[in-house]
Amino acid sequence: MGEAPAFFVDHLENGYTNGFGVKSEPKNRDTSVQIGDRSFVIGGNHEGNPLFLGVQIHDKITNKWSSPTVLGTGPKPCKGYSAIVLPKGRILVIKKGSASDDSIWFLEVDTPFIREQNKLLGREVVAWSKGVRGNAEKPIVISGPSGVGKGTLISMLMKEFPSMFGFSVSHTTRAPRCMEKNGVHYHFTDKTVMEKEIKDGKFLEFASVHGNLYGTSIESVEVVTDSGKRCILDIDVQGARSVKASSLDAIFIFVCPPSMKELEDRLRARGTETEEQIQKRLRNAEAEIKAGKSSGIFEHILYNDNLEECYKNLKNLLGINDLAPVNGVEVEGIDLPKEHTVTKMDDKILIQETGEGTKNKMIVLDLSSINGGAPGRTRGIVLDTVKSS
Repeated sequence: MGEAPAFFVDHLENGYTNGFGVKSEPKNRDTSVQIGDRSFVIGGNHEGNPLFLGVQIHDKITNKWSSPTVLGTGPKPCKGYSAIVLPKGRILVIKKGSASDDSIWFLEVDTPFIREQNKLLGREVVAWSKGVRGNAEKPIVISGPSGVGKGTLISMLMKEFPSMFGFSVSHTTRAPRCMEKNGVHYHFTDKTVMEKEIKDGKFLEFASVHGNLYGTSIESVEVVTDSGKRCILDIDVQGARSVKASSLDAIFIFVCPPSMKELEDRLRARGTETEEQIQKRLRNAEAEIKAGKSSGIFEHILYNDNLEECYKNLKNLLGINDLAPVNGVEVEGIDLPKEHTVTKMDDKILIQETGEGTKNKMIVLDLSSINGGAPGRTRGIVLDTVKSS
């Protein structure tokens, strides 16, 4: 903290030094914006991960630099950026010459999520969020004790509406088993890598089981949503509690058995556990049911005393019309001209094509309805292309 970066840009070139009495040379790929008494300089590589764009903060009062903790999956470095200050503690970063799914990003510097993280971590925090067009249905968190039938209910949803729902692929540090494929059954990863990503706030929930880490990353949920499907998370109460405490806006459903006696009968009917295992599952179920009903995590409680009736109630909760189920819409990329200028007008961002052979094309980004945010996606961008005079 307090060290100077190896660059000066924009208005920082004049009147400020790097703390050692020496002016620093600017890099033409870096850009900065001023918010209050602080300048946020965006460019270069993130010191913790060279694959992502770096962020530095200059305090005008103390004339010192700091390297904040950067949460979320950030954009890759490219040949140039435009940065615009938005209301509510966000900076819009538009990349030049990037792929359509990597051109619009938001750097959160003073949102409720950032203020909470500053408090929790006790240090300066910023967070990246990828910007995408349109909105999406909320992910669904379904919990319940073993044997209650939640797996059957989910399978019925997936079978009847295969294009509407999808599962996120969990991460684990254990070795792949026979026939398991990376990215299909699990994202198999190194323990040190996963611990670092947990520390960087990239996981919704995680747990250590027999010395191995298991968890659900924010990105794995967002990928399902980007494909136009509603992501289903089948996790226990502890995992649901972690998701509830995160920034993910989800629907939380707890599935209960009609009675403990009925649950015991179902467990015994499966014939897959020993007596000791059945007793352990029943003890855990009792604790889970108590937590599920009283924790305030779950907005909806379903009683599975009749499978067909419970399934019907689940579809009603999710707003599914049997006659005309609505499929999700896959997220479209945002294609920007390779060379352009950027200006802001109220809640709209005007991106004007420049350079030789220009077709006088202007892209208008309407940000008035954006929602979500770090460390997941920022959704709700509306795009229009117009001819400019």
